[in-house]
Amino acid sequence: MVYRPTEKTAARKAAMRQRILDASLLLVCTGGFGALTINAVAREAGIATGAVYKHFESKAQLCAEIFRGATEKELAVVRQNAWAEGAPAKRLLDAIEAFSARALRGRRLAYALIAEPVDTLVDAERLRYRRAYAEIFEKLVEDGIRSGDFPPQSPAVSAAALVGVISEALVGPLAWTADAEPAIEQTGLIQSIQAFCLRAVAMQEAHSP
Repeated sequence: MVYRPTEKTAARKAAMRQRILDASLLLVCTGGFGALTINAVAREAGIATGAVYKHFESKAQLCAEIFRGATEKELAVVRQNAWAEGAPAKRLLDAIEAFSARALRGRRLAYALIAEPVDTLVDAERLRYRRAYAEIFEKLVEDGIRSGDFPPQSPAVSAAALVGVISEALVGPLAWTADAEPAIEQTGLIQSIQAFCLRAVAMQEAHSP
């Protein structure tokens, strides 16, 4: 007779898997991916180490799952702001502000998602989500070109550059410690990133005489 899991068994399995994910996310939020070990996850979840391996065959697979879940939430926020009503320039500024403000509120998790050295499985997810962010900005730049707010340009190149600029501009601040934080405050930092990005896509090219 072939064993078929009951609804109760499936629900219990799903609940345990979520328990492991919740414990893992907490570890990453407080100590980055370096703090996520199978032993630490099992201890945080209050289960045996073997129970973790029943749901995730390796630490790398678990890290990749955590990365996907956390990044998808941030991606949804940027998408919501970028595709809202309003002029393309305003939507660009709103999307940058939303992403940057959320990153600075949860620095440890944001640094882990953006820049922390990770396993190749997580690195592959990071590249995939950078492309997803670029697709959002590409559509936004296309809207700006159509409306005449932005000059003609390559939307794909500009979008990739925007993702790079925003990420790089935040890496240092996300790694600040309380005793090494520079004079610039968060609002000024976000406004500087916004101003640079808007100039990058909206400024007309200077033509040589």
